[in-house]
Parts: sequence; structure tokens; C-alpha cells
Amino acid sequence: MATKPVSDPSLSLFRLLDPAVLADPYPLYMRLREEDPVYWDPYLHSWVVTRYSDVHAVLHRMSADRTPSPEHMRAMGLGSIEPIANVMVKQMLFLDPPNHTILRKLCSTAFTPRRVELLDEMVNEVANRLIDKALPNGEIDILTDFAEPFPSIVFAHLMGVPEEDHAQLKAWSADYAQMLGNFSHNPDGIAQVLKSTEDMSAYFRHAIRSGSLKDGLVKSLVEAEIDGQKLTEDEVIANAIVTMVGGQETTTNLIGCGMLTLFRQPEKLAELRDADPEIMPSAIEELLRYESPSQHTSRIATEDTLMGGKLIRKGTPVMAVMAAANRDPERFADPDALDFRRADNRHMAFGWAAHFCFGAPLARMEGKVAFRALLTRLPNLALPEQKLEWRANLGLRGLKNLRVTFG
Repeated sequence: MATKPVSDPSLSLFRLLDPAVLADPYPLYMRLREEDPVYWDPYLHSWVVTRYSDVHAVLHRMSADRTPSPEHMRAMGLGSIEPIANVMVKQMLFLDPPNHTILRKLCSTAFTPRRVELLDEMVNEVANRLIDKALPNGEIDILTDFAEPFPSIVFAHLMGVPEEDHAQLKAWSADYAQMLGNFSHNPDGIAQVLKSTEDMSAYFRHAIRSGSLKDGLVKSLVEAEIDGQKLTEDEVIANAIVTMVGGQETTTNLIGCGMLTLFRQPEKLAELRDADPEIMPSAIEELLRYESPSQHTSRIATEDTLMGGKLIRKGTPVMAVMAAANRDPERFADPDALDFRRADNRHMAFGWAAHFCFGAPLARMEGKVAFRALLTRLPNLALPEQKLEWRANLGLRGLKNLRVTFG
């Protein structure tokens, strides 16, 4: 009979529930890498891996198919949240080959780099419109006035739904992200997640059936076909939801956390503001590495695996902490330094292997547009004294507010 590993409880990721640790999780990640890089978390009942090489191995080899089926939910007495399971089991994020491969090919035909290139003019227009609105005020909340509406407006256009729906899309996205980013369901929040999931599904179902969709991602998903295979309506809706949520939350958090990082290192803010435009792409990669919007993800061991001297049994959950891997000194020189000219920067902010985020080109383009607009159009930016609050989302790292002045 196997015995449970003995672990130091002070290393548990459960400590992220402490607001002070959530505000700066990197000392905890460093302790994990140095003291117990393949750690059995007694509170999460999961292995936690934090070294770059181990995170790479987990993302490359272990199973993403970790969502209980609707039947399993009912068997556990959780039939009330079956609608959430019905959506999640159809999303690429939680599938393995061959189902994942087929679904990703179909979705990728609707989300090509060429489509992203065609969005460039519209993305710039949205960013400048939001800044125009703030200019007379002499101050702007980076989150609520810019980083939240910016990707939601872009995604409304991308998906082919009315721009005026963007605030509702963002509210649904934030609710669904609470489930994706946290270790366990908050009992007080389940009802809201369930309502938002049902409302999102009804919204996209109506758009598809009413014929009101403009050219965009959802319409392309409906029409996509490879070797005679098409997505079902439920698959279109499920993957429209996860693409929208992932795309909005990643970009919002990249902008918010990235701007806070620059204010904390004024010489870097000046460097990025005054540097040649050619530095912006590598700066975005470095900000993604330094403050990864998606901090961790889970997998299931498909076979008994020896990692870091520990035996991970088949069927056991494993949490891969990309944010810790992205600051591994064995992979990145001086990892806690922000270096916009870092030459070798294969970070894991967008995942790895088969589940690498196919929306990454859009997130990168939005990041470049956002930082360029904020830094060049708002002169004499300053961060006044304020209490910073972090969203209660342990996996999708982001601020609630970031008020800055300019002019």
C-alpha cells in the first residue's frame, strides 16, 4: 500500500489565499524550486512542479483531460453544475489527442496569423479611442478604463458580435475565469459561474441560429471543415467561450501587471517609452515571462513517472507552475531582472506543446499596441499612492485597479 509523501505545509500553493502572498508569489515559487521542486501539496492533493525542465515535461507529456464528465458530476451529487461540465468537456483546453487535434485544426482555420494582421488597424483605433476618452481628465485607471474594455471590444469585433455587447462579454469572462483560475470552486461563487455559463451559451446559440453573426471567429467556427468534419453547435459555443475568456483575461492582465512592473522600475518605463519601436516585441515577451498572466495549469499523469526523485503515480493530478518556471535560474540568466533585450526567451506564459495558446499572436499584437499607446500618448505618467488589490484568482494573475496620473 502506497504511503502519502511527507511535505512541508509552508510550501503549499494554498498560501496564495493569503493576500500578501498573492501580491508577490515569487518568493514562494523560489522556495519551491530550491527546496522541493517536485512537491506533494497536502492541501491541494496534487503534485506541484516549479522547475523549467519539469514544467516542460508535464505540459508536453501529461494529460489535459481532467474535467469530470456530466455523468461523474451527477454521481458525486453535483448535478446542479452539470451545465458547466457540459461546456468544459467540449473545450480544447481539457482534451487530449485525437479529439484535441481535430478540434484545434478546425478552430485554427478560424484564427490564423493573417486574420490577426487584418485586425491591426481596428486594434489601434480601439486603443486610441479609449485614451482619447481619458485625456481631458489627467488621470486614468489602467484596468477599468483601458485594460478591461480594450480586449473585450477587440474580441467583440473578432467574434462577429455587436461591439456594444463588450461590457457584458467582459463580465461573463471574468466570472468564468474565476473557475478556470482557482484551485477549487468557491461555494459562494458557483451560482454566478453557472448563470454566466448558461447566459454565454444562450447568447452565442441565439447569434448562430438568428443569422445575426458578422464575419468573424464564431461564424468561421460554424463554417470550418477539415476532411468533411465540422464542429457541432455545442462545440462551437464551448470553444468560442474558452477562446474569448482566455483571450480577454490574458491581455487584461498583461497590460495591468506590465504597467505596474514598469512603474516599479521607472528606468525600464523610460527605456521602453524612449527606445526604438523595434524593441517592443522583445519587451512584450519579457513582460510575459516576468509577470505571467497565466500562472499555473493542471495535468493528469498518464503513467507512473519518476520526476525529481519522486514517484508520481498514474492518474495523479500535477500542477505545472509556469510562472515559477519562467523565473528558473537554470533556464534564464538573472531571472528576477527585467531585460527587454533578453536574447533567449522561450518562456511558458502561453503554455507549451499541443496546448500552446493559439490566440498568442493576437495577445502579443494587442500588448504591443497597448503599451505603445499608453506610453506615448500619456505624458509624464505617474503612479500616485494607493492600495493595490489583486483579483482573487490564483491562476490568472491580475489587478483590480491601477490609477495613474499624466499631463
